[in-house]
Amino acid sequence: MNLFCDNKAAVEIAHNPVQHDRTKHVEVDIHFIKEKLDNQVIQTPHVRPENQLVDILTKAVSGMVFEEVINKLGLIDIHTPT
Repeated sequence: MNLFCDNKAAVEIAHNPVQHDRTKHVEVDIHFIKEKLDNQVIQTPHVRPENQLVDILTKAVSGMVFEEVINKLGLIDIHTPT
């Protein structure tokens, strides 16, 4: 299974969960993920930020980026007159 991520630091921490300032909030979940990575149940391929479609749900994006992602997702405006 691929777990896509555009955060290189998160991927590095998942592969090497050394305790430091960036991982203070991480609890048991990191050990679960590390085990699955070691057993090759999941993989963490990097996704370039411009290809991260979920950004329209989590970040403020420009109208151009919004329209591009909407088109990639195949969404339509049901309120647009036909």
